[in-house]
Amino acid sequence: MPYRPIHQVIGQRPFPTVSPGSTIRNSSIIMREMKSSAVLVVGKGKLLGILTERDIVFRVVAMGLDPAATSVETIMTTQVQTIHEDKPFGHALHLMYEGGFRHMPVVDDKGTPVGLLAAHDALDMDGLQLEHDLVRREEIAVIL
Repeated sequence: MPYRPIHQVIGQRPFPTVSPGSTIRNSSIIMREMKSSAVLVVGKGKLLGILTERDIVFRVVAMGLDPAATSVETIMTTQVQTIHEDKPFGHALHLMYEGGFRHMPVVDDKGTPVGLLAAHDALDMDGLQLEHDLVRREEIAVIL
């Protein structure tokens, strides 16, 4: 699992994006609809930042700002660590652990966003491996 290239981990799954002028409320709706805890902020095909649920809680709700009137660009994180889609998944997990963040935008050779990794992707993959192992054990038990 740690050596799998990131593009195999994310596959063709869609990832949420918003423009910098979007409101926090609209971004939250997109996050809910796509079952994501973060959105990539993109303008003219380029990654400008990331907005996470923690950003919304700490920088909007806790500060008493109006989500319907606050734009993403005013609270998004702009210094974003990215990773190339061909890098190993384990490398991304290491960077996320070292950096203390749970999301990492995935980019191609041109720096264009092609996906979004989340820390829970590791758990999803472990779950798939566990399921596969359980099925194999059942098959072996039937044979024996």
